[in-house]
Amino acid sequence: MKFYIRLILFLIINFGALGIGTILMNNGPTEAWYLNLDKAPWTPPGWVFGFAWTIVMICFSIYMAKLLEAKNTSTILILFGIQFILNVSWNYVFFNQHMVSFGMINLILLFMLIAYMTITYKAELKTYTIFILPYLLWLIVANTLNGYILFNN
Repeated sequence: MKFYIRLILFLIINFGALGIGTILMNNGPTEAWYLNLDKAPWTPPGWVFGFAWTIVMICFSIYMAKLLEAKNTSTILILFGIQFILNVSWNYVFFNQHMVSFGMINLILLFMLIAYMTITYKAELKTYTIFILPYLLWLIVANTLNGYILFNN
């Protein structure tokens, strides 16, 4: 039963992060600044971002609930907290402040953190490691999109 309580808590926190990020980006995706950028040809339609982040956060919540079940340490919560800050702050840095290079740094750090967690806790989680892979894959896509904007605008 404790797993389900942790899962619900992580779902609330992770979807809360998405909500906070949305507030912090203001109207970024609909502003002239973003609309006029030279974006990557593989940039998906807007609805894909919401769908992808929903899947990512559901899977990441399962991953975190299982990880704390397998290895309950303060280090894991610290890593999760750093992930939360990086995830939420990208919206503000990129969309609100138009700081594309800092957004890129933010995404690289977030990718490195999620990759670190994936590798470090693979032994404890075994097959449950699969639940962090959507996050890792989506961050690869996000890095390419941000990188394209950085180098072509």
